[in-house]
Amino acid sequence: MTLHFIAKDPETNGDHCPTIWYDDQAREFVVQGWDPDEALLARCRQAGPIPPGEHVVRIPARMADVLREALDVADRTAVR
Repeated sequence: MTLHFIAKDPETNGDHCPTIWYDDQAREFVVQGWDPDEALLARCRQAGPIPPGEHVVRIPARMADVLREALDVADRTAVR
């Protein structure tokens, strides 16, 4: 597995902040984010249950460029 570090939230001090990676073997995005509050979890559950082993995390919209970069990395490393 090659885990590509993409970036941390650019508006934090670098500790304990949302982060995005791309795993090119599993072809998955790995996201570190903030815990949601109960109100947000309740809204998310309206779409269906959150099964064991899955989690909801929040990342700020200011990381849109980071998400685009992660998508670009995924495209470049994809085996077609």
